[in-house]
Amino acid sequence: MTETDEEKKPARVVVADDQTVVREGIVMLLGLLPGIKVVGAAGDGEEAVRLVGELAPDVVLMDLRMPRCDGVEATRRIRAQYPGTQVVVLTTYADDESLFPALRAGARGYLTKDAGGDEIVRAVESVLSGDAGLSPSIQRRLLERLSQPEPEPAAAEAPDGLTARETEVLVLIAEGLTNQQIARKLHVSTATVKTHINNLFAKTGLKDRAQAVRYAYGNGLVRPPAGWIT
Repeated sequence: MTETDEEKKPARVVVADDQTVVREGIVMLLGLLPGIKVVGAAGDGEEAVRLVGELAPDVVLMDLRMPRCDGVEATRRIRAQYPGTQVVVLTTYADDESLFPALRAGARGYLTKDAGGDEIVRAVESVLSGDAGLSPSIQRRLLERLSQPEPEPAAAEAPDGLTARETEVLVLIAEGLTNQQIARKLHVSTATVKTHINNLFAKTGLKDRAQAVRYAYGNGLVRPPAGWIT
């Protein structure tokens, strides 16, 4: 077989998505695209890892939110066990808490589900040639993140087992930001902010935002204004 014939071989792709209608729709779309051959479809990350072991595809188009084994963990296992298979995330979510864990797990591409067929083909071709297959919106997000100054460290170690993100949310509450403003600042959804607030309230025993402000001041996480009485 000549090198030209090799170059014309379609990329062998496995699709992983837990929603049957979405998964079948993606498979149908890929079947119409040049240069791509779907060789398998998985309903969760566990099945995706198994199919990669059986089929040795070139690329997995990976959803993130799936049962049993989510897309991030499946990506990590695939890249560790089957390094010849690349992963392109294809998901609804483009927030930092979805994007960066997926990239750290080894995904070489990241698309949202509004991507067109041409964009999917370009992403698959890019990761197979050793480049990153990122949608323009994801590229902008990465550039924005890289251009942001590093956050200043908290004045004191976080008490009560708060995570770095929960502490960050607590500090922003103490600075008077609303949930929507916190979400925009951290580039996450409002629902994610609410989850962090619920978690930090549970860990600290706080009941409302006023208590959270006093807690942040009292533990040295932020500097209280002049005249503040704890």
